[in-house]
Amino acid sequence: MAQTKTSVSHRVLLVDDDEAVRTIMRATLEGKGFDVVAAASVPEALRLITTESFDVLITDLHMPNPSDGFAVVAAMRHSQPDALTLLVSGYPDIKSAMEAILLQADEIIVKPFEIGKLAELVRGKILTRKPQVRTQKERVAAILQRCSSRIVEDWLVRVKTSKVLNRIILTDDERTGHLPKLIEDLIARLRLPNTPGDERDSIPSAAATAHGKMRQLQGYTPGMLVHDSRILQVTLFGMLQSNLSALDFSVLLPDVMTIADEVDSQLMQAMDSYMSAGRKTAAA
Repeated sequence: MAQTKTSVSHRVLLVDDDEAVRTIMRATLEGKGFDVVAAASVPEALRLITTESFDVLITDLHMPNPSDGFAVVAAMRHSQPDALTLLVSGYPDIKSAMEAILLQADEIIVKPFEIGKLAELVRGKILTRKPQVRTQKERVAAILQRCSSRIVEDWLVRVKTSKVLNRIILTDDERTGHLPKLIEDLIARLRLPNTPGDERDSIPSAAATAHGKMRQLQGYTPGMLVHDSRILQVTLFGMLQSNLSALDFSVLLPDVMTIADEVDSQLMQAMDSYMSAGRKTAAA
């Protein structure tokens, strides 16, 4: 018996690092009349998204690392917002654990699922999907500016769970110290025309210098100062993760490189001040 074909050949980008799964899903979809392009990795998928057009994206969530597929979904949402996006996961609790991803993906498919019903699901989603509401895209600097108070709050929450940093008892104000100004300096760096990751573009930060001196007086060790900075970087990237739908992906990579470089620059300036303050204390 001949297989039913779709009246319109919709173009599908299929992304999965498991060759066997990729092969059977591709054969099933092509047998139902879909035009399928397969990708075995996130970089390959991102290249295809930026160079070709698709009606549907089907991507595994974990390939090989957890949540890798989310980057593919977010990129498709940015570059081709009208494409249907389906996210596949092998975790049985994915529907309850990742409700937020539904803001980016149209459907979450939980493994194991019946491969034979995949084409039917895709066709049904295409027919019933409503047009996407276009959201205004923002640069990283704009998002960090808008969320600066939340960054400080989230950073403080993370710090309070650190056994290393909580060896020293401080008030919230003493703990955050110069953090708001450090974030302001970072945003200022992001707004400058510069070469991503080029340390020559780093700007002198009076807040970083004052931060290092303050941590010396508070009794921090050099290792605690580094840990302090690492938590800031994790918090900044976490804030970007929670704002993926608003991010301008065309400049995301250089901005992320600039964040990493500027946080490192601030740490070096803070460490120099920390060591200088320590020498002065020892000489007194």
